[in-house]
Amino acid sequence: MHTALREAEEEIGLSSAHVEVIGTLPEYLTVTGYRITPVVALLTPPFSLHPDPSEVAEVFEVPLAFLMNPENHQRRSREVQGEVRSFYAMPYGRHFIWGATAGIIVSLARALAR
Repeated sequence: MHTALREAEEEIGLSSAHVEVIGTLPEYLTVTGYRITPVVALLTPPFSLHPDPSEVAEVFEVPLAFLMNPENHQRRSREVQGEVRSFYAMPYGRHFIWGATAGIIVSLARALAR
């Protein structure tokens, strides 16, 4: 949890003073072999974000209802170096949430639906 809070502060400038950690999700294994322990938290506004341009291209907000709706969880695949890889994607307006981020969101949606 400490690492997640530190990374959020380093990458988007989110102060831990606005974060209440409420738990973790099961470990998420990426196709590239990384093991991620997703940390779930509630944020207390108001707060301002200061993204590090070398880490983050853009910060945007998506309604939780959209992210938790299974109808928005698309399965896609593409060929990478001769191997077909499947991944989740969630197009939202001009944004395209995909890969590990989308997979972790699907994991959260499933956990909350139980």
